[in-house]
Amino acid sequence: MSKTYQQTIAAIHELVDEGTVPGASYAFIDGQQVVAGRYGAESLVPGYEPLRAGQLYDVASLTKVVGTTNVILQLVAAGQLALTDSVSKYLAKWRYPQVTVRHLLTHTSGITGYIPHRDKLSAAELHDALLTLHVGENFNVKMVYSDINFIFLGWIAEAILGAPIQTLIAQHVLTPLGMQDSTFTPLDAQNCVPTEVSATRGVIRGVAHDPKAFVLQRHCGSAGLFATSDDLVRFEQAMLTGGESAPMPASFLSELSQDQTPLRHQWRSFGWALLPTKVPTTHNCIWHSGYTGTALVLDLTTHQGLVFLSNRVHPKAPNIRFLERRNALINTYLAEKATQAN
Repeated sequence: MSKTYQQTIAAIHELVDEGTVPGASYAFIDGQQVVAGRYGAESLVPGYEPLRAGQLYDVASLTKVVGTTNVILQLVAAGQLALTDSVSKYLAKWRYPQVTVRHLLTHTSGITGYIPHRDKLSAAELHDALLTLHVGENFNVKMVYSDINFIFLGWIAEAILGAPIQTLIAQHVLTPLGMQDSTFTPLDAQNCVPTEVSATRGVIRGVAHDPKAFVLQRHCGSAGLFATSDDLVRFEQAMLTGGESAPMPASFLSELSQDQTPLRHQWRSFGWALLPTKVPTTHNCIWHSGYTGTALVLDLTTHQGLVFLSNRVHPKAPNIRFLERRNALINTYLAEKATQAN
């Protein structure tokens, strides 16, 4: 039976037609079979521009799971790092040795605090300010999603391997997978889908939308990646296939659909969030989103995946209504894919 995902595609079209997003690119993966498409516009301001094939999206926090998570777990598998290692072992200025690599990967570090004028700091100033944050009452007991965890993980990888985290992601993930178009430094901004029209930065296009990634540049492991739909399909297929082609070591890939938080009940794995499958069987999907309007879903059991790319912050952030609509879209996909599983 042909796997067309008509209900989910209709839901994506509705997102565009109702004005929740300017446009979207998408792909559905069933093993080696891929159903892909795009609909709507890349830009509404300063003028209407239809989406084109092969465009780069600022995928924001998908950087965490496409890039930094895999670099870190490769280091663990190689014996150069341990999940139980203290962050202080690698970041000498960090004052809370109880925080471990596992805490960072699962967003259970409890790191909190406020940095005045954060977005106006230089990279060096922001680096030092982040290391002065403190650990609060949520440490070890509550999952609180924070970019800081993955910025720190990037710096840990840098301390071990001696190169910026974004360079390491390119070397250890993008290049081995043949993700040839994906980059942290797009050469042609016009090939990038624009994000927000900012009062201070104008039309943001071809540079990171995320303020911390914009400041930290090559040293940010939480955001900053630009990728095409085709490259993210390649990434998902490698994750679904497993083996030597996977960017994540097999020992961790086999555990990725399980809760990896210290107390094992926070619905978080290594980098990824967990989702119930919406079918009677007892296994989880994994997923992650990006602030700019992007999402990846993977079912490692049935070898199915979704790539969804939009620029929901165009022309203006935060576009809160998108979040409810995105969640409904993913639920539609989960229900529909269950009827088309191999």
